[in-house]
Amino acid sequence: MEAVYEICAVRYAHLYRTASHNFIGGDEHDGPMPLDYYVWTITGEGVCMLLDTGFDAATGSARGRQLVQPVEEGLREVGIDPAAVTDIIVSHMHYDHAGNHWLFPRARYHLQTEEMAHCTGSAMCHAAIRATYEAADVQAMIGKLFTGRVVYHDGTAQIAPGISVHRVGGHTRGLQVVRVHTRRGWVVLAADAAHFYANWRQRRPFPIVDSVPDYLDAFGIIESLASSPQHVIPGHDPLVLASYPPAAPGLANAVRVDLPPLRPVP
Repeated sequence: MEAVYEICAVRYAHLYRTASHNFIGGDEHDGPMPLDYYVWTITGEGVCMLLDTGFDAATGSARGRQLVQPVEEGLREVGIDPAAVTDIIVSHMHYDHAGNHWLFPRARYHLQTEEMAHCTGSAMCHAAIRATYEAADVQAMIGKLFTGRVVYHDGTAQIAPGISVHRVGGHTRGLQVVRVHTRRGWVVLAADAAHFYANWRQRRPFPIVDSVPDYLDAFGIIESLASSPQHVIPGHDPLVLASYPPAAPGLANAVRVDLPPLRPVP
């Protein structure tokens, strides 16, 4: 039988913005459309894994993001000791997905080869492209590489039974999504392949994009990997926090996405 995992979405930061900032070409109904920032825990028998590591208070302040809680605090609220995490999947190397690199002393990091080639290559000569990366995070990942703690993947790879990564590109050159087997079926953590349900459902790309055709092609891949549209989880949508059951009684910033949503999501 396929292994079964629990998945928590742990919110650590928030950004107020309007819809015009979330789609290429803007939005004529430019109402509120804020972003939430999450890290994702994947746990099961013998597995304590994360998707992405977020940013810290200093980075959030410098970039005008509201820190709801430090990542380590949010993890501990759902029963995860950062020092016990054995594997971290980095969806991509943007500042809000690859920070806090000192929190996880035991972890191996899983990245797409193309992503690290991109964020250490000639594209970073352009200020507009490197603006979404933090030099310290890239440097720290290179340091982990030289201590044997980075695993590169090219395309699709199995990280553990019932957990696989799939390079889709689009938002960044080496963006990868994660497919996880749960009690309710195959859940796809889409990361920034879809910041919001609306990016995916309406086929309207987020404006930070490396390749628009690859971004749009990724939606079909995500749909083919998930058990149903209700099994696709976007990377920054506040509807995730609003739609899924709390990870534990009384928790306001962590939900279980391996469980069915409390209400249908769009």
